[in-house]
Amino acid sequence: MTMFDELRKPFPPERVSWRVGATKDNRGLALAYIDARDVMERLDEVCGPDGWQCRYPHANGKTVCEIGIQIPRRHVEKIDGANNTITQMEWVWKADGAGDTDVEAEKGALSDAFKRAAVRWGIGRYLYDIESVWVTIEQYGKSKVIAPSEMGRLAKLLGGKAPPPKPDNAALDSKALATDFMHEITLIATDPRKTKLDLQAWLKTKNLDPLTEPDYELVSAHYKASKANMKEREAA
Repeated sequence: MTMFDELRKPFPPERVSWRVGATKDNRGLALAYIDARDVMERLDEVCGPDGWQCRYPHANGKTVCEIGIQIPRRHVEKIDGANNTITQMEWVWKADGAGDTDVEAEKGALSDAFKRAAVRWGIGRYLYDIESVWVTIEQYGKSKVIAPSEMGRLAKLLGGKAPPPKPDNAALDSKALATDFMHEITLIATDPRKTKLDLQAWLKTKNLDPLTEPDYELVSAHYKASKANMKEREAA
């Protein structure tokens, strides 16, 4: 399998998220996407941490991301009368751009441009080939989210399994929540484009809404701590 095949490999279904595109009444178009950090991990795994880089020039006032990957180039040279294959590493760049987003426009544009440039290398490109389906949506604060009952159908589109049904009014154990979901909550908290409303919307799509008061306090505390750690790293 070549490096390009490795870059193009589908992500595990649980790493793919869904957002609402076009809407009509209580129906919306489900659009699949991946997080920028998953793209970074894929580049690290395939190219090595020192085998890729990105830069952000601007074009016509919009953000452009260029992703460069070191590609081996081989050629034959004659040395002392014998043919020798010489391998040299060369940086190859591919770029794409994005406009501003509704939340934290500049940082959102950086992330979107990065993911679009990654698609040029084949990362996540298969998501554009997934069937577009209309799903039931719900209003949640200022956001529209996909109804939890639709998540099983969407998981099947990615080759995954439908999540097991959750008993009505099931109590959510705080310790289990911390163990199973803190990683996802941290990802949301450390994404510059996300707000607390996105956290609430995510909990709803995972069928974790409503939470009991102690559970929500636990989630909220972890979310705030992750946000604070991110700001400290940015300021360093």
